Amino acid sequence: MAGKVPYVGESNFDAEVLQAKETVLVDFTASWCGPCKALAPVIDKVADEAAGKYKVVKVDIDEAPRLAQRYGIRGVPTVMAFRGGEQVAQQVGLTNLETLRRMAAS
Repeated sequence: MAGKVPYVGESNFDAEVLQAKETVLVDFTASWCGPCKALAPVIDKVADEAAGKYKVVKVDIDEAPRLAQRYGIRGVPTVMAFRGGEQVAQQVGLTNLETLRRMAAS
């Protein structure tokens, strides 16, 4: 499944993230962003580990500018954790696997 983290957009964000039964890690990213590219393999790894425990999705801020505005995204990458429709954690900038695991468990 490496490299297969699904993208969500403005049309399906609420259904895929806010209405999800499990915790969802959302990677707000952009194709032009160097640190986002560096974070991609870490996101893929945490998604591989997630099976059945939580969900990992990506949002391209250029494709979904209203979502970026709604969540106050000022820098990418920004990873947010959502549980029960609420944002429960946020990490701005390049991060590591351990931080993402903690966010998913928060």
